[in-house]
Amino acid sequence: MANADTLRSSIRILVVDDFEPWRQQVCSILETRPELRVVAEVADGLEAVQKAQELQPDLILLDIGLPAPDGLEAAKRIRQVAPDAGIIFVTQDSDRDMVRVALSTVAQGYVLKTDAGSELLPAVTSVLEGDGFVSRGIKWGDSAEDENT
Repeated sequence: MANADTLRSSIRILVVDDFEPWRQQVCSILETRPELRVVAEVADGLEAVQKAQELQPDLILLDIGLPAPDGLEAAKRIRQVAPDAGIIFVTQDSDRDMVRVALSTVAQGYVLKTDAGSELLPAVTSVLEGDGFVSRGIKWGDSAEDENT
């Protein structure tokens, strides 16, 4: 993941989503921070793995609902070819089991698309600093369960 030197310089980001208008929205949010630089945008899991290997980005913003392969499988493959990249899922999938699987296997962050306007930049900062991030919109269940996640 990014280190202190990376945080002071340009952060290279790969944006992965099969819906182009959404990718454009994500890029416009990222452009508000001059140190964040989108190095590529791709539309499917296979392209994501290829670009991650080629570009070695600092951070990858990835949808779970991707074609060929899905985002979770793509992230597992990305972890093999770009092990230092941070991964944040930016997705519509709010299923707690999916969130748990994503965070326990490959991702450091999970942002719901409905919350991206307010949470994407804080998630990027948290993950680049080595912390995790989960959207407030994820409902874990009872408070005892919340304390254990």
